[in-house]
Parts: sequence; C-alpha cells; structure tokens
Amino acid sequence: MGLIVQKFGGSSVANAERVMNVARIVTDTYKQGNDVVVVVSAQGDTTDDLIEKANEINPNAHKREMDQLLAAGEQISISLLAMAIEKIGCPVISLLGWQAGFNTNSIHTAARIKNIKPNRLQAEIAKHNIVVVAGFQGINRYDDLTTLGRGGSDTSAVAIAAALKADKCQIFTDVEGVYTADPRKVDNAKKLKEITYDEMLELATLGAQVLNNRSVEMAKKYGVELEVLSSLNPIPGTIVKEAAKMEKMLIRGVTKDKDVALVSILKVQDTPGIAFKIFSKLSAKNINVDIILQSFGRDGTKDIVFSVSKDNGPIAKELLEDMLDNCEIVCNTDVAKVSIVGAGMESHPGTASKMFEALYETNINIQMISTSEIKISVIIDAEDADRAVSAVHKAFIPND
Repeated sequence: MGLIVQKFGGSSVANAERVMNVARIVTDTYKQGNDVVVVVSAQGDTTDDLIEKANEINPNAHKREMDQLLAAGEQISISLLAMAIEKIGCPVISLLGWQAGFNTNSIHTAARIKNIKPNRLQAEIAKHNIVVVAGFQGINRYDDLTTLGRGGSDTSAVAIAAALKADKCQIFTDVEGVYTADPRKVDNAKKLKEITYDEMLELATLGAQVLNNRSVEMAKKYGVELEVLSSLNPIPGTIVKEAAKMEKMLIRGVTKDKDVALVSILKVQDTPGIAFKIFSKLSAKNINVDIILQSFGRDGTKDIVFSVSKDNGPIAKELLEDMLDNCEIVCNTDVAKVSIVGAGMESHPGTASKMFEALYETNINIQMISTSEIKISVIIDAEDADRAVSAVHKAFIPND
C-alpha cells in the first residue's frame, strides 16, 4: 500500500516487554501491505549510562572515542527489535547507520547529515524485508563513526523518509501527540490534531521535547509529512504538515525552557563595532546567542544583555572578561524562557498584552522579551516557570 518510516524512542524500547510491543506495531503495519523501515533509539537511559561510564574513565575523552562508545546503544536496540520481529514471523534485517548509507560531516557528537545513499535500504525493501536502522549515527569521510547529537534519531528517521520518498514518517513516543503544553505539568493541556512545520519548529526550539528541531527543519525542507503518536496507546496522534491558508490566529502551544543563562555586559564602551566584536568572539567559540537587548548609550557607555544555553553562560562570561576592560560582566543561570507559539500573531493585536497580563496577574516579573511572526518569548526567574506556563496557558486555552 505504501512506504512507512517509523521511529521509536528510547522509552518505547526500554525493556523486553516494550520491545515486543514495538515489534507488534511494526509487523501490524507490514501485514497491512506496507513496506516498513524502522528507526530505533538506544534503550531507556542507555546513552546517559554510557556517558557516565566514559566520565568514570576519562571526563575529557576525545569526542571521536565518545562516538565509538555512544553508537553502541542503538546497535543493541536494533538487534533486539529485529529478534522480536523475527519471533513474530516476519522477514527482517537490522542495519547500522553506515550500512543504511548515512554520510555525515566530521563534527563528532554533533554531526550533520551530508547525504544518504539508500541503495542498501532499497535493496532490502525490494526483498520485502522490514528494515530496522540504528538512529542517531552515521559515518564520515574518514570511515569513522559519528553521532548526530540529542534527538538525532528523529533526524535519522526524517532523512530516510526524504531519501526514500516515503508516504509517511511516524514518530512514536511515550505521549499521544503534540500538546498545547506539557500534559504532565498543565492539567488542561490539549492534544492537537495537526500543526504546521513552522509552529512545530518553534515549539521544538523553545523547549517542547516531543520532536527534535533539526528533524522538523528537514521535514519541512523535503515535504515529509510527520505523525507524532504513542507507542503505548494505539490512537491517532498529531499530524505535522504544511500550513493551510487561514485568517484565524490560534495559540498552538506554551513552552518553557530552563536551559537558559543571561549574560549582562554593564557599562561597555559605546563605540562603533563593539557589538560585532562581542558576538563574533562568541560565534568563533560556537556559542549560539538567542535574545539580545541593548540599552541606549549614556556617558559613553551602554549595557548589552543576551541569552545563551546554561552551559555556555559561564564560558561566555570568561571569554568576554578576557576581551573587555573596564566593564562588569554578570552571568545569571537562574532564569527560564517561557513562550507562546501560533500562526497569525502578527496580524492579531493584543496577543502580547494578553500574555503580559497573565504574568502580571500571577506576580511574575519579565526580564527580557523576544518576538517573531509566530512566537513571543519572555525571560523570567526559573522558579516562576511552571506558574507562568499554567497562567499563560489558561489565558489563551481556557477550560472547555
């Protein structure tokens, strides 16, 4: 009937019972007449356990050796799942990332996919085999193993779906789809039937953990229709696809991200090119900057405040202290970013004020604000993050 790519995360294959459950989902899809390629993550906390083992031996191990180690997690998963599918009685073969044709650059532990040569995948599909592929990994031009970073199995699945022109890419998780907020934290969180690529990309980037943002970018680029659904509860999930034409503005989700640090440069000299010097220095060290706020100059100085990931906060502070004289640099890691996402915000006045009102009524102070056509983000104290999400969610998505 079609070609379906299915991806299962670590929680979906965490133990023998769940591996057999995944095998039943896969074989049921196959028995309906579909060709099936399955992408699997490492079981449960295997990746974290491997990192811990490495740190016990050498906390500063070369990233090439980390990739050699971390790639083993997915190899275990694909072998066990293939054995389970074989037990059910369907033809199956497991492939490592390089066997499936994944070629990447050479940035170990955070590699990017350069291309996929799907010859082996196509050959196995032609034999009517279910193909089980190790996600999160590939090989570089030196024939060294590489891994794609956190969430890399999502990206692997979408890349395969794009290369094979699959009819659908299903991302199975431990939740039933994409929600307007984390259903474990917000009682009234609602599951969405569908969401656009752009909205899903913003949610993923802003802290929603249901999909990796790189996978959404790739799905949009190649027109891969995604479905996010539960591996534990067989009900329809959330479809991620191209936007339909609409005039109505809908808030699709409220997210929080605690992986944030604020770096403040106080009384920096107000001279031409100073911003370029600061941010080019950070860029050279691969430090990604998100929100930036600059004050008006006064007495020949100005303040510059920006946000980075929590780990990069102290690094950025140290770099800038070595670079800048006669100014104070402060790093605050006790902050969080809370965001709303929804298409059509730009043409619907009052959205920002409604969000700010909800925070005001909950006595939450806003430190920084960032906006785009489909999102509004605020930086607040980390301890207020959960209350902020609940208040803003209630304002835009009230109880039925």
